[in-house]
Amino acid sequence: MFRLILSVVLASAVLGTATTRAQQPVGSAPYESLTIEHLRRRSYGAGELKVERTLQVTNAFTRSLISFTSDGLTVYGFMNTPKGAGPFPVVLVLHGYVNPRTYRTHTTYTRRYADALARAGFLVLHPDYRGHGRSEGDGEDAANLFRTGYAIDVLNLIEHAVRLPNAAPGAIGLFGHSMGGGIALRAAVVNPSVEAIVLYGSMSGDERLNVDRIKRVFRGVAYMPEDDVPLDLWDAISPVHYAADLHAAVELHHGTRDPQVPVNWSRDLHARLSALGKAATLYEYPDAGHSLRGHDYTMMMERVTRFFSAHLR
Repeated sequence: MFRLILSVVLASAVLGTATTRAQQPVGSAPYESLTIEHLRRRSYGAGELKVERTLQVTNAFTRSLISFTSDGLTVYGFMNTPKGAGPFPVVLVLHGYVNPRTYRTHTTYTRRYADALARAGFLVLHPDYRGHGRSEGDGEDAANLFRTGYAIDVLNLIEHAVRLPNAAPGAIGLFGHSMGGGIALRAAVVNPSVEAIVLYGSMSGDERLNVDRIKRVFRGVAYMPEDDVPLDLWDAISPVHYAADLHAAVELHHGTRDPQVPVNWSRDLHARLSALGKAATLYEYPDAGHSLRGHDYTMMMERVTRFFSAHLR
C-alpha cells in the first residue's frame, strides 16, 4: 500500500554536484551572513530559556509556554515534557508557513505532531519563530531572506535545549513540515549535533526551486527580496549543496498528490543522499496531499516514532 523508496544509484554527474561545496563569490559581502559557512562560524545559545507558565497538563505530558533568546530577540513557543524522571531525547517540531500576523502558539496545527511525540516519550520543543505570535522581530526583514532568520532561531533553541536538565545528552532530532522541513535541513547541515531529521512534505534544500515556487504558486508575484541576492551566491546559501556534510539520519514523508510541494523534491533529495551513502529513507503516501490524514497520518507517526527511537538513544 505504501512504497518504501530505497537507495538508488545516481549518475556520476549528479553525485559530483552533490559533493561539491558551494563557494562564496567575491563581492557578496552584504549577503555573506546568509551562507551556510557563515552560519557555521556563528555562536548560538546566548541568554536563557524560560518556562513562562503551564498551558496544559495531560496524563502523558505537561505543555508549557516557553521563551528563549535568539539574536537578542525574545522568541516564544511551547515545550511538551513527558511524565517521569527522564532524561528524555529531544525533538524540535518546526511548523510550516502560517501568516505571522494570525499565528497563535496555542492553536498551531503542528501541535498534534508535538503531542504524539511527547506521548511516545520525547521532550518536544516547538518554536514559534521570530515575528510569530508574541515573538519579537520581523520575519520580513533582510536577516530572514530564504527564511535564514527562522533557522537561526532553531539553531539557538538547539543550544538552549541541550542545557535542559531533563534532556538526554547527544540526542537531538528535528521534525519539520513544509517550510519547517527546509528550516530543519538548513539547521542540520550547520549543526552536526543533530542526530536525526524528519522532513515531511518539505520545501527544497535548493533555494532556486523554493523562490520560484513561492513566486508562482503561493504568491503570484514576479519579484521577491531574495531576487536582489546575486545568483552566484545562491549555492552557498542552499543547504542541498552541503549534503555531503550532513551527519543526521534522514526520514522523508510525502504525499504523492501534494499540490503545494512537489513529491519529486523529496525523491530528488532522497536520491542525492543515498548516492552519498547517507542514512536516508523515503515514504510516499499514494493520493495523499500536503498534510496527511487518517490512516496515512497514523502510519507516518508510527514510522517517525520508530525512527527517532532508533537514532536518539
